[in-house]
Amino acid sequence: MATFKDSLRTQTADSQGPANPHLLSIRNVAKSFGRNQVLRNVSLDVAEGEFLTILGESGSGKTTLLRIIAGFETANSGELWMGSERLDGQPPYRRRVNTVFQHYALFPHLTVEQNVAYGLRVAKRPEAETRQRVAEALAMVKMTAQASAKPSRISGGQQQRVALARALVNRPRLLLLDEPLSALDANLRRQMQVELKSLQREVGTAFVFVTHDQEEAMVMSDRIALLRSGELEQVATPREIYSRPATSYVAQFIGHTNLLKGEVQAGTVRCGAISWRTELPDGPALFSLRPEHIRPVQGASSPGAVRVRGHLLHQAFQGSTELIRVAADGGMVLTMRVASGSSLADHLEIEFSAADAVAVRESPERI
Repeated sequence: MATFKDSLRTQTADSQGPANPHLLSIRNVAKSFGRNQVLRNVSLDVAEGEFLTILGESGSGKTTLLRIIAGFETANSGELWMGSERLDGQPPYRRRVNTVFQHYALFPHLTVEQNVAYGLRVAKRPEAETRQRVAEALAMVKMTAQASAKPSRISGGQQQRVALARALVNRPRLLLLDEPLSALDANLRRQMQVELKSLQREVGTAFVFVTHDQEEAMVMSDRIALLRSGELEQVATPREIYSRPATSYVAQFIGHTNLLKGEVQAGTVRCGAISWRTELPDGPALFSLRPEHIRPVQGASSPGAVRVRGHLLHQAFQGSTELIRVAADGGMVLTMRVASGSSLADHLEIEFSAADAVAVRESPERI
């Protein structure tokens, strides 16, 4: 007999047509509320079985985009496709999409088991099938022992698992999650990040996850789509978006960075008192340099290293590492990351590899 997870995988594979290699295609979607343009011609593809995170600060349009995919909002323009089937224009209940909200919206008068079964019973699925699918869904999220409990009698993390089971029991092709971990305390949130990612891998269903938390996005995602003021700033893997940011906004939003403004002339870039060779064309240039790529000089310089003198301004303890602010010659302030307990002189020389200074585009102001 096929298991619940087998059914999820089989239905996903069978429904994927050859005409479109993507599970979901978002094409030039725009949305305004009155004069407020929330989304500006967003195009994005979601692959089968992918964990894609839509990341952005408050007001960036990420939840609006999620609601358009779910069918709770209508775009002013653009198209949504699931394989060879067009989604926009279809009501939410006809889409093979389920949503887990920030507030789990569990029915307080129903047990855990009844909450999970609710959608199947509304759809009038046979009772035997409903019981089997609910039991498998509860087992998958490790909530079988709490099946008869009311939501008020279980923890926030357990409520989150029930909300997931209630969504997955309907066998969606795509699961949307709108900041579902934001109500949890820090330790439980980290634990649930690992569990949620593991569950997604196990069932093979594509997840589109919305968050404003950069660390959460980096830990959980196959790819990150960074939204800024309704436009996609960059779509890439966590490793790429961190190590090769496309713009100054991405570099600053994802982790810590030093933005170095310079001028290129005849193959040399000069940023204040710092200079190095480059293949960039003549003209203004902007670089992202991560703090961990700057180090105190100890002995002879590494080949190709860029060195500068300075004095220590501030030292911030961050557990296993410390962030050090250094006022470099020429007035530039640089931040570097060193191991905790590192002994540094007030006046020191620091260095970095020119290859670690990544050229980025200046992010224009957006209203």
